[in-house]
Amino acid sequence: MGSGAPSSRWTTGAGSAADVGLVVAAALAPGSFAPSLSARSAVDQGLVTGLSTGLHHLLTAGAQDVLLGTARFLSGGAASPAARGRAAMAVDAAAVPLGLAVLRALPARPEDPLRGIARQAAWRLGATGLSGALLGGARIGASALDERLRLGGRLVAVPPAVPVGLCLAYLLDRVRAAEQEEVPDAPEAPSALRSLAVATAVVAALSGAAHGEHAVVDVLAHRLAAVLPGPPELWRGTGHAGFLTVLGLGTSAVWHRAMRRIEAGTSADVPVLEPGEADRWVPGTVSGGPGSVVPWVGLGREGRRSALASVRPEPVSRPDGVPDLSIATVMGEPARAAPVQVYVGLDSAPSARARVDLALAEMERTGAFDRPLLVLVSPTGTGYVNYVAVAALQYLTLGEVATVTLQYSRRPSPLSLGMVRTAREQNRLLWLRVLQRLRERPGRRPRVVLFGESLGAHTSQDVFLHWGTLGLDAMGIDRALWLGTPHGSKWMRQVTRGHRLDVDQQTVAVVNDHAQLTALARRQAEPPRFVLLSHDDDGVTTFGLDLLWSPPDWLGPRRPRPEPAVDGGSPRGISPAMRWRPVTTFVQNLVDMKNAQQPGAYQARGHDYRPDLPRFLVDVYGLDVTPAQLARVEEALQLRETVRQRLFDRPPG
Repeated sequence: MGSGAPSSRWTTGAGSAADVGLVVAAALAPGSFAPSLSARSAVDQGLVTGLSTGLHHLLTAGAQDVLLGTARFLSGGAASPAARGRAAMAVDAAAVPLGLAVLRALPARPEDPLRGIARQAAWRLGATGLSGALLGGARIGASALDERLRLGGRLVAVPPAVPVGLCLAYLLDRVRAAEQEEVPDAPEAPSALRSLAVATAVVAALSGAAHGEHAVVDVLAHRLAAVLPGPPELWRGTGHAGFLTVLGLGTSAVWHRAMRRIEAGTSADVPVLEPGEADRWVPGTVSGGPGSVVPWVGLGREGRRSALASVRPEPVSRPDGVPDLSIATVMGEPARAAPVQVYVGLDSAPSARARVDLALAEMERTGAFDRPLLVLVSPTGTGYVNYVAVAALQYLTLGEVATVTLQYSRRPSPLSLGMVRTAREQNRLLWLRVLQRLRERPGRRPRVVLFGESLGAHTSQDVFLHWGTLGLDAMGIDRALWLGTPHGSKWMRQVTRGHRLDVDQQTVAVVNDHAQLTALARRQAEPPRFVLLSHDDDGVTTFGLDLLWSPPDWLGPRRPRPEPAVDGGSPRGISPAMRWRPVTTFVQNLVDMKNAQQPGAYQARGHDYRPDLPRFLVDVYGLDVTPAQLARVEEALQLRETVRQRLFDRPPG
C-alpha cells in the first residue's frame, strides 16, 4: 500500500478544465459585488455576477485545456496516469511565473488592443495555472489525509473544486468588505440572496444551452460518422460550425426585422398632439410649419416633437393645461426675434447632399443667417435634440438664435453606432457649406457654435477627427458644448490625452459640473471654449470594449476623487472600492451604462444633463443675462419638461 500511495497522489494531481474553471469563477465572484458607477438592483447584480462568473468559467476552462494539451505534448503521450498528473502539475505551476513575466514585459497601453489581449491571455494562463496548482495540491492533500484516516477513498471522492473555490472566494470577499468600509455613503448593496438566485438562473441558462448544443451535435456526429467517411471528431467540429452558422443567420434575421420595426415606428406619421397640429401649433420660423420647404411628414417623430416644443416669442393660444411660458413672460422683457429651428429628417430628402441643400434652403427662408447666434446641432441616434437645450437657448437669447439639425438615423443610439461615419460626413458637408455662405455674406456674421449630446456629441466631434482644436478654428466654430460624450469618440481622446501640435489645451475642458467649469475659468487667462460636460457617474462616457483588456485611465491616477455635489450638480468622483477586474468591470460598466440612461426625476446625474444646461449655455456660449433671468429660465425649463412629458406621452386628442 505504501508503494501505491505516491502513484495515487500524482494521479489526483491533474485538475480537469471544468474544475479549474469552477475554482476561478468562485474566487472572482465576490468582486462582482463591488460598487461601480451606479447603484444596482438585485436583478442587475444577478446579471453582473452570472455573466461575469460564467465567462470566467468558460475562459478558464479553455485556458486549462491549453495547459493540459501542453502537458500531454511534453509528456510524449505517456499512458501512465502518474506521468500525466506530474506533467499537468508542472505545466500549471510554470504558467504562473510565465504569465507574470509577460505582464511585466508588456505594460498596459489603453490604445493598443493587441498588447491588451496579449496581457489578458497571460493573466488568464497565470490565474488558471495557479488555480490548477492549488486544486492539484488540494487533491494530493485530500488523498494523503484519506489514507492517514483510513477513510477508504470517501474523502478523495469529494470534489475539491468547490471547497477550494469557496476558500478563495472568502478571502477575496474579506478584501472587498475592507475596501467598502473605507467608502463613505456607499450605495446600499442589493439583496445577496435575490442576486445569487438571478445569477444562478443566468449561469444555468447558459450552461443548459451549451450542454444542449453539445448533446445535439454529438448525436449528429455519431450518426453522420456511421453513414459518411470520417470519424465522429471530424463531424463534431463540422456540427459546431454549422450550429454557429445557423445561430448567426437567425440572429441576423431577427436583428434586421427588429431594426425595420424600430425605424418604421420613428418614421410613421402619427400625430403627437392632434391631427393638423403643424398648421395650428408650429410657428413659421420652424421647419414643418407654414411656408416651410421641409415637409412635416418627413421630419419623423423626433423632428415633429422638436418643432412642437419650440418657445413662442409672445403669449399665444396654447393646448389645454399648458401655462404661458413664452419668452416675454419668462424673461420679463419683449422677445427681440422669433427663434429659428431648422430640422431636416432622414425622410425629408433621399440623400445626404439633398438633405444639406434642403437645410440651406430652409435657413435662407427662415432668416437663420441673420440671427446673431447660429447653433449647429448633431442629434442622438433617433434624431432627438434635447428640448431643454433648445428652449434654454431661445430664452437666453430673447429669440435671437437659430438651431440647425440634420437627422442621420432612426434607431436608438446604441443601435446607431454604425451610422457615425455617415453622420460625420453629412455634418461636415453642411457645416462647410454654412461656412461658405457666411464668408460670401456681406456685413455682420453670426457666431457659429456647436451642440451635441450622447451619440450626437460623438458625431459632432468626429467631424474634426485628427484635426484637434485647430479644426474647429479653421471651420469658424467659436464655441462648442458637448454632453455625455461616449467613450468611443476618438477626437475626445486625442484632445484630452497627450500633447498634439494641433491641440490648444487651454481651450478644451472636461468637467463634471458647473462649479468645476467656473473654477477652471478662474485659473486660466481665457475660459475654455470647447467644453465636454461628462458626469463622473455616467456609464455612457466610460463604457468601451477596451475594458475587456486594459485598465481605464478613469480608474487609475486620473480617477476623480469622491466629493459631495455642489450647487445641485452631479455627484463627483468614483468610489475607491471600484477597481478594474478583467471581464467583471466590463459587465459592471455595461449595467452602469444601462442605468445611466433610465428616465427619472429632473436631476443632474448619470446621463441626464437637463438641469446643468442653462448655466453651461450662458458661460460656454458667452450669453448675457441677469442672475434673476437665469433663475426664471431654470424654473421655466423644469416646468416645461413636466408639461411636455404629459402632452407627448398621452394619446393624440
